[in-house]
Amino acid sequence: MSEEIATTFIPDERIMDKIFLLRDQKVMLDSDLAELYGVSTKVLKQQVRRNSERFPNDFMFEFTENEFSILRSQNVTSSWGGVRYLPMVFTEQGVAMLSSVLNSKKAIQVNIQIMRIFTKIRVMITDTLSLKLEIETIKKKLQNQDKNIELVFSYLDELITKQENIQPRKRIGYKTDESIIN
Repeated sequence: MSEEIATTFIPDERIMDKIFLLRDQKVMLDSDLAELYGVSTKVLKQQVRRNSERFPNDFMFEFTENEFSILRSQNVTSSWGGVRYLPMVFTEQGVAMLSSVLNSKKAIQVNIQIMRIFTKIRVMITDTLSLKLEIETIKKKLQNQDKNIELVFSYLDELITKQENIQPRKRIGYKTDESIIN
């Protein structure tokens, strides 16, 4: 492993903290990506604008005013400083495309790491989904068992009620001497 590659390693948790769910997609903000790539947000945006044909709407989009105000209120940034333009938001495919427009060794290495993390997240979501399906199957079986147990208890209650209300039966057939006397 070369020295430059070793210095570009970023903890997975740091990258995972910068992945958000927005519009039902996993996305990353331009400022977070610029920080990870070691470039200014301005440079990143310039490169994206120069290569806009590489970034269709499903790869990159800009926040709406409403989305940005929600983000700003969650991050408690000042209203007078910082960002002057709406942030660019990159989907997984957009992040992959960024390595082609930010053609530095660090950008490529960081991009590889980000792609691996997106893959890990996808696997985690798939595993979680399969666990949820298994849990639902077990719940349905338990509900059916509950219904069956209730049915058994209702039959037992009927049998107990019938045994408590047993009427003496009138005997038929040949009568013995004792029955003639009564």
